[in-house]
Amino acid sequence: MKLTFMGTGTSLGVPIVGCNCPVCTSADPRDKRFRASALFEVDGLNILVDCGPDFRSQMLRAGVGHLDGILLTHNHKDHTGGIDDVRSLNYIDRRAAEIFCEQRVLESLQREYPYAFASPRYPGAPEWHLHIIENKPFTVHPNKEDRELVWVHNVGYGYKMPDGSVKACPTDNIEPAVNDGKGVQVVPIRGIHGQMPILGFRIGRIAYLTDFSSIPEEEFAKLEGLEHVTLNTVSYAPHHSHFSLDEALQIADRIRAKHTWLTHLSHNFPIHEEFTADIRRICSERGITADIRPAYDGLELTA
Repeated sequence: MKLTFMGTGTSLGVPIVGCNCPVCTSADPRDKRFRASALFEVDGLNILVDCGPDFRSQMLRAGVGHLDGILLTHNHKDHTGGIDDVRSLNYIDRRAAEIFCEQRVLESLQREYPYAFASPRYPGAPEWHLHIIENKPFTVHPNKEDRELVWVHNVGYGYKMPDGSVKACPTDNIEPAVNDGKGVQVVPIRGIHGQMPILGFRIGRIAYLTDFSSIPEEEFAKLEGLEHVTLNTVSYAPHHSHFSLDEALQIADRIRAKHTWLTHLSHNFPIHEEFTADIRRICSERGITADIRPAYDGLELTA
């Protein structure tokens, strides 16, 4: 199994438009950060976590042309702002995008992308197959055996039927996620983002958590025995909706994964090399023995 960091930056990305600080002007490619997202590759499936404004550039850079599932942690634009761009996969892959999200995230998508749910649908609107998840395990299946999408000029997408006819896509292509043991099992991890309940995800021995400011006590049992865990942090100082660096280090020390990777990083931290050394120094001073390092775009983890 592999996880690739598609983006490791905050909602503004790094560099920030108009900023001339040492991080934003750094020549180190590890300081160039798209908005936070990650790709799991497991059992032949590609499962993306979050689909932010940089989705198109991230997919092109990574050379990814097929997705079996998109898991949404929450509804903020830096995590959902690129979801219209799955239209390219609809067209090339001839499949609807399989999107997994909570009910509140679905309702946000319906408000922000009404044309994707309209009847009749606007020609060229993305084709989504939505699976409603809760805080319990579910499975993602290969997105290759479903009905084939066909593009009809000036009409939009339809499903190709066995007799060769084309049937209009439903506007209510929404159903509960299942846990049937036949695909890749995903274990949601409940977190709090300021006042908002959100989800992180564990697949096998890798857990990806972003935008957390706290973790309910009962969720820690889901984080035992990890090879890798990803935690978010945006600054040294306390933050209302994200872990500070000190909080992230304490959480990492409690989880005790073999490796901890920090993401959703802002330009408030120093350049990558200096930040890595600073984390090492702080951990040594506080007796934290966990292996904790900053992630960067394109970093690949295996387990």
